[in-house]
Amino acid sequence: MIGVVRTADDQRWYRLAVGTLVLLAWAVLAAWGASPFAGLLDHRGIGGGSLSVSRVVVFVAGWTLMVIAMMLPGSLPLINLFSRMAAARSGGPSLVARLVLGYLGVWAAFGAAAFRADAYVHAAVARTPAVAQASEWIGVAVLLVAGVYQVTPLKDMCLTKCRSPYLFLAEHWRGHTPARDALALGARHGLFCVGCCWTLMLLMFAVGGVNLGWMLALGALMAAERSFRWGRHLTVPVGAACLLAAIGLVYRVPLIAGVFRGS
Repeated sequence: MIGVVRTADDQRWYRLAVGTLVLLAWAVLAAWGASPFAGLLDHRGIGGGSLSVSRVVVFVAGWTLMVIAMMLPGSLPLINLFSRMAAARSGGPSLVARLVLGYLGVWAAFGAAAFRADAYVHAAVARTPAVAQASEWIGVAVLLVAGVYQVTPLKDMCLTKCRSPYLFLAEHWRGHTPARDALALGARHGLFCVGCCWTLMLLMFAVGGVNLGWMLALGALMAAERSFRWGRHLTVPVGAACLLAAIGLVYRVPLIAGVFRGS
């Protein structure tokens, strides 16, 4: 009985810790977005593409906060399942922490790569007149890629992996070296999560900066796609919405042009 009570208490503390982490990420992002330093999360401030290490580190820190706020809730089915399994092992909380760390590490690497690639685009716009004249089409291209990717087999395969936490855990968890395997499990889950959502997350570059409304909407959408079986019915409508938004941007529809302002 004591062991059962202790496990139940551990689960309550775990859920409180995860909930606090997500809420804290939203709170920090809200404060950051309202501060004079909000531009540090805006990719449009990188000018000709020259990036210092500190600039990249700050952006990746903010990007990781966005991932915690937007993406981590959609991974809770797997994290919760792993937490219950790890509760029977010594050092269970540290294994869960390693799982989350591996997951966030993959997303941080993706954010750094996207930021670096975006710097190259800005450098090309600054140095090449022909590219500068076509810069308004960057937002259109992002929306088109996001719309088309929604209906690709790769997107569907990654979503299937994310919607089946029991099968995912059974397939990828070995536990022979728990600390290393937990980190690898989180990283593998992160790769499939990136495979599900990378194009939709790139819309944050098109919108620019810390936009809590868009973050909340995209976060809820991606969590529904990844966590629920009925989420499969969202992929085509979302893809169609992205394509329609691209058309609206081409024809300078005021509402759409106002949102995707100068990628």
